[in-house]
Amino acid sequence: MAESYRRSSWKNMLFVAPYLTAFVTLLVFPLLWGMWLSLNKVDLFSGAKFVGLKNYARVLADPVFAQAVKNTALFVAVSVPSLVALGLFLALALNKTTRGSAFLRGLFFSSSILSVTIVTLIWRVVFIPGDGLLAVLFEAMGWTPIGFLSTKGWSLFSVGVATVWWCLGLPMMLFLAALQQIPADLYEAAALDNASKWRVLTRVTLPSIRSTIMMVAVIQIVMQFQLFGQAQLMTNGGPAGSSRPIVMYIYETSFVRWEIGMGAAASEILFAIILVAAMVQYWLSTRKEEA
Repeated sequence: MAESYRRSSWKNMLFVAPYLTAFVTLLVFPLLWGMWLSLNKVDLFSGAKFVGLKNYARVLADPVFAQAVKNTALFVAVSVPSLVALGLFLALALNKTTRGSAFLRGLFFSSSILSVTIVTLIWRVVFIPGDGLLAVLFEAMGWTPIGFLSTKGWSLFSVGVATVWWCLGLPMMLFLAALQQIPADLYEAAALDNASKWRVLTRVTLPSIRSTIMMVAVIQIVMQFQLFGQAQLMTNGGPAGSSRPIVMYIYETSFVRWEIGMGAAASEILFAIILVAAMVQYWLSTRKEEA
């Protein structure tokens, strides 16, 4: 009996072997290799030299990295709540069975399937000075056009607007799926109690989808901390680094300055930041549920 159980266990392992192989190859090995690189002085033209934590010390002492962290933290702090709030608002508004709602759901989700190149080209047409859509509108109203992509304070805002427009479809669809799983009995009971729409929202709808709200927030935190393509193509991190995110710093350090070890150290720091931010969000959400 025991021998048959062991044979069955080994057969079951064959089913998970492809996934485990891909997981180790694409996730575990790169993570461990990145940790090893971060502890060594490495470039493409010589061997590795162990330097311990010196790469981390150099990264943390670099004012350019500090600026990139500040830019990314500000971007995440604004974009993630915006995506959660707008996604929830659209889901609530379009949680109907009419043809118009179905069309609008598809319309809002359609931006999510575009590549980052297409998204940035669209929004460059909107923000570019001179002939851009906003510049034309400002001139028509007699206002002085703003250089959204070339002015400090506006460049990161422009990247954020493009990102929220691009990423809004996924939160909306996740919230829609959660809303459609809420039992109709809860709404019928609220109607019998003559509960107002606001009370139904705060006492029935939001508590029922609390786990989905937490999941969307964590997903968006992880995604938005990895901001790169939009900033690279719209502003190239400028002006004066005011829209340079951490991933762009890693790219420039590793593949422009060819300091692979230092870039790997910055990657590990970003990994730690994302992990801490996601865990804090998860802890806050679970604490509210327990309360």
